[in-house]
Amino acid sequence: MDTQHKILVADDDEDILEFIRYNLEKENYIVVTAKDGKEAISQAEREKPDLIILDIMMPEMDGVEVCRYLRSQPEFSTTIITFLTARSEDFTQIAALDVGGDDFIKKPIRPGVLVSRIKALLRRNSRQAEEEAENIIKLGNLLVDREKIMIQKDGVTIDLAKKEFELITLLLARPGKVYTREEIFKKIWGADVIVGNRTIDVHIRKLREKLGDEYIKTVKGVGYKVEIK
Repeated sequence: MDTQHKILVADDDEDILEFIRYNLEKENYIVVTAKDGKEAISQAEREKPDLIILDIMMPEMDGVEVCRYLRSQPEFSTTIITFLTARSEDFTQIAALDVGGDDFIKKPIRPGVLVSRIKALLRRNSRQAEEEAENIIKLGNLLVDREKIMIQKDGVTIDLAKKEFELITLLLARPGKVYTREEIFKKIWGADVIVGNRTIDVHIRKLREKLGDEYIKTVKGVGYKVEIK
């Protein structure tokens, strides 16, 4: 059991707070709560949770504003942040991912889905921490050696340009995570570098040509992610 993981849940609906608390405490998570955005920030700074669940629509500060603030603080740069939302519009998801959100849990919340999603996020984060401590990423039939700037598929080395290698390494480091186009630009090219709007699309196309179409998935209106089956 993940008895040591602490989770912060922020929602202005007390029934939802109690529902989530009950189901997560049954799984032996430590749960702290907040009823609005400002309290969520205070609780996060005080409790240092491993994972934060934010409702999109909250008084004082909404979930997107809270996430933007927390991501601006170095101590929360890698904390898992997922959103509760009853809204499915693309612009809501894009706004949340743009400020550093990792995932969504849709309302109405189903206990089984909630728990499985939380466990998956925590596993993914733990795996990422282990991988970042090493130079080797191995997923499915792909192997990446950061130190040698090399990628192999089924043991065969594939030649990639520098930016192509950086892009696929970024995506492979957190399989399942959706990276927005803005995130990719900042991490690969830097916030101060001006590149054309089609630059990412061109690099994704080249990676698919070299690695195959089965790895990099397009999330329409948002960005890209890697799926390894």
